[in-house]
Amino acid sequence: MGSKPRVILKACGSYDREALKILISQGMAELGLKPVGKVLMKPNVVTANKGYIHHSYTEPTMVEAMVQALRGAGAEAITIGESGGIGIPTRLFFAESGMQKAADRVGVPLVDFSEEKTCKKKLEKAKWHTSMEVAHSLDRADFKVWMPKLKYHIVTDITCAIKLNVGILTHKERFLYHDDRLHEKIVDLLEVGLPNFVVVDAITIGRGFESSPWPVPLGAVMMADNPLAVDVVAAHILGYDPHKVKHLKEAESRGYGSLELTDIDISGDITLEVLRERLKGVDSPFQDLQKLETPLRFYEGKNPKSGGICDGGCICSVKGCLGTAEKKCEGSMAKALPGGIVMGFYEGDVIHPDETVVLVGRCAQVTGRFEARKVVRIGGCPARVKDLMLFMLHRFRIKSPAFDLRNMGLLIWYSLVHEIMLLKKRLPWA
Repeated sequence: MGSKPRVILKACGSYDREALKILISQGMAELGLKPVGKVLMKPNVVTANKGYIHHSYTEPTMVEAMVQALRGAGAEAITIGESGGIGIPTRLFFAESGMQKAADRVGVPLVDFSEEKTCKKKLEKAKWHTSMEVAHSLDRADFKVWMPKLKYHIVTDITCAIKLNVGILTHKERFLYHDDRLHEKIVDLLEVGLPNFVVVDAITIGRGFESSPWPVPLGAVMMADNPLAVDVVAAHILGYDPHKVKHLKEAESRGYGSLELTDIDISGDITLEVLRERLKGVDSPFQDLQKLETPLRFYEGKNPKSGGICDGGCICSVKGCLGTAEKKCEGSMAKALPGGIVMGFYEGDVIHPDETVVLVGRCAQVTGRFEARKVVRIGGCPARVKDLMLFMLHRFRIKSPAFDLRNMGLLIWYSLVHEIMLLKKRLPWA
């Protein structure tokens, strides 16, 4: 099997660019890594909003430091790439996060994978996502640097290096198998998105809905030469048993590494135990809908085809919609009108004779006794977050971020730019 995968834990309390450059350079040298050829950097820029979403993405200063460290190690052709979430143009998130300005400062191209030309690749090890439209900058990369933001996750418990690969998908394919098969789909993508070097932004991590989280200071940078190894360490820091984190267990079963700490060479100037202690007692809302303080009641159904709880599908969409609304207007959940939300095929009773019940998802159904003053159906497989924001939230008097005038203006503008870029991509000489 060769030598153990290595994870380096470094104490770091601030986003000082020069200090980060030195730290990353030292880590790269210690791991014996040398960037060669075309280098692709993949940060997390899943969402961003200058008003209320500040900790969902890899800190741009850290990305600048990474570019400088790579150049110091001899790298010349560097590209930064990402495909943001929620079906919103990634350019909007590049602007709101400050990532575009950071890329401009260091003179590196910043690309949206959804706007690049792609080539279709067959994934030999995949269970579900058996082929993939691979963006050219990803396909041509000789050395991959993944820069995840460490966060709790509403479906997968943690999001770190392996989960970062959802952002290598174009928007066209992002929601394929995004249901009870999500955990296996994530691991399918490792075949294309296997990084050479992982640098984790764990200086300030996120709790709650990962796309609009609340900040938690942790004060560390994690570096590794294996994505599963660093995720195993991250799981322990966040308080999870990696054997119970579904996508990590799946990655182990496919031969990407071990889930045992004894099989990982962990070094650095701060210990896993110290970092875990810093997060003791931290609560991450929206991981479990049943624990939310709200008059709303949630009925989590199955995928009727597989019989599995559809945690990565409509349940995920509902969590994301409510999590964003709560982050935008804290207290929204507690002040909501009473009612019910049914996600998928629910086997049981749903009794709300004087209230509204929203059925979420194409397969949404109640097999037991069902009573409601008003029934609202929102389709999709999975239901789209934007549809829930437009057609569900107001039913319970929850203010929707979708109707914020600034958000609407940004979305319209960047959607127009995105469509122009897609047209340009189709030109034969592009």
